[in-house]
Order: sequence, then C-alpha cells, then structure tokens
Amino acid sequence: MKMVTVPFFISHQGCPHTCVFCDQRAISGSSGDLPTQYDIIAKIDAWRQNAGKRPLHVAFFGGTFTALPVPVQNKLLEPLQPLLESGEIRSIRISTRPDGIDSTVVRRLGILGVTTIEIGVQSMDDGVLEGSGRGHTAADSEAAIRCIRSGGLSAGAQLMPGLPGDTAAGSLDSLEQVVAAGASFVRIYPVVVLRGTELARRFLAGEYQPPGVEEAVQLCKVLLHRSLQAGIEVVRIGLQADEGLNGDTVVAGCWHPALGQLTRSELYFDLLCKLLADFTHGQPSVVRCHPSRVSDVAGHGKMNLKRLKNNMHQTMIRSDRNLLPEEIVVDNFTCSIKGNIVTDLKYR
Repeated sequence: MKMVTVPFFISHQGCPHTCVFCDQRAISGSSGDLPTQYDIIAKIDAWRQNAGKRPLHVAFFGGTFTALPVPVQNKLLEPLQPLLESGEIRSIRISTRPDGIDSTVVRRLGILGVTTIEIGVQSMDDGVLEGSGRGHTAADSEAAIRCIRSGGLSAGAQLMPGLPGDTAAGSLDSLEQVVAAGASFVRIYPVVVLRGTELARRFLAGEYQPPGVEEAVQLCKVLLHRSLQAGIEVVRIGLQADEGLNGDTVVAGCWHPALGQLTRSELYFDLLCKLLADFTHGQPSVVRCHPSRVSDVAGHGKMNLKRLKNNMHQTMIRSDRNLLPEEIVVDNFTCSIKGNIVTDLKYR
C-alpha cells in the first residue's frame, strides 16, 4: 500500500551556501520558517483524516537538515517519536547536503526514526559543482551515499542535469556514479532558471543557455531508462507544480508541470515505434498495457497516438492487468508482438 507523505518545507534553513540556481522559497511556495511542535502534530492529524488506511510518512524537504543546530533537529524530530512508537507514522525522511553527513550524524538520526536521507548531489562533475557554487565535491557525494547505506538507512540522490558546464554524457555519468555508490532512489530535476538567482543573471546576460523542455525530456528519457535497468526508482522528474512556480518566477529552462509523464511517454513511444516498424501502415492495431500506464502510453494530451496516426498507424489502447507496467503488446489481425521498455530499448 502506497504511503502518504506529509511534507514540511524548511527552505534554505541550515544552508551554508547560495547556489547559482537556488531559490527554494520560490520552488516550494514556502517561506521556510521552521514548524513548531504544535504545527507538526496538527498537520499530521489533518493529513491522517484523508489518508484512509494508507500509512503516513513524514518528510522534511529543502534546506540542509543536518546543518541545523542539533537541538533544533531534535525539536523537529521529538514530536514524531510517540507517533512512530504507536505506528501512526511509519517513517521519516530528511534532506541535506553531501558534506553534512558522517557516521555520527547517520547513527543519531537513525535512533530518532529517520529511515531515509536525501542528498543534493546535483552533479558528479567537480567542474560543474564548482561553477554552480555548491561548495562540495563529487567525492563528498559518493562518501555520503556510502555512509548512509552503511548506517542501515536508505540514500536518495537529487540530480540536476543542465547546470553550467554540464553535458548529456556528463549527466548520465553522474547517474551511473550515484547508482554505483549505492543510491536507493533518485530525483531528476533538470535546471529551471528562477528570477533573482545568479543563473538568471547569467542567462539574461547571454552567458548561459539551459536546456529547454524538449531537450531535457530526451535526456531524462535516457536517465530514466538507465535507472530502470539498474533497478533504481526514480521518485520524481521535474519540479513540483507549486504556487511558487509561475510565469513571474520562471525565466527559462525546463519547466513543465507534467515533465515526468512527458519523459515516461517518450520511452513508450520509442518502444511503440520499434514494435510497429514491421506492421503495414494504415493497418489497425490494438496496444495493450498495464492499467497504470494507459495515460503514459497514450502520451501527454494523447500525443503518442497523434504522432502514430501521422505516421499512418491506426492504434487504440486497451488495459491488460496481466502485463507488467514496463510491457506493452501490439496486436493486429495477423500477429501479436510484446515489448518491454527496460529490456528492448537501447540508448547507449
């Protein structure tokens, strides 16, 4: 049963640096003020009302949790202890920087019920990290992931393709390195240029050009495919569509509220094209897929179906619970062909 995440945004809290891309308050729509113990309990109670029988998971997003003074960290985690003991919440997630992790930190957080630590890796290229003002190295990220896993906790890695100096090959290499280090899951956030940031100044001055949506989708498609091959979950692609992100705050870059679906749809479209290559144009066919993937196979705004129609392929989609989410089957009057987006596609 899928857990319900109760989010607390502590934007910029504890951060020792201001990176060239960063405006967490705009991203989250939150001022980042630390919640009081009353706020924490009240919000969990409110979310519990709508969760039904689904378990609750508490997550502290943004900021650098482990750079907060230890008494402040304890103040945020202490009201959760009786809820963990009673089973009212199942787990706790925090976010931090790679250089904010060591074995002592991991041990202390584990005792307080933290099960998952996400770190802002962004890139595993030291040149990209330095040019972005990150203040840490790729070696710090690798060490942090290994330390978290050694401490028995789940390690997540946030990656940001498209930073100054980054390349498509470099982004894929960054993914490969965090997978090799032992990351349990990744988030992929292609660069969004926010007004008021150093990155916005560079863009407006003509010093930097971020990837747009179309370019980023093609890159994220490859990153998602590699993650699936490695058995690593991609928990999100693209920034959350919150109130803080709008035409006034986004200057350039890869901003689309359905970026994850656009990316997944490209994988299914590539597989459809491969399976349909030997079919006669104009011949009607039925595409079967798992019920949870119907919208992804059809494409955002049914774009995949429209593109196939333009290529003279008449297709309709049917759900089939006997198929895995990664599989699709194309049927026509004479044959039936099955494919899998993980095993039947190659991008490198």
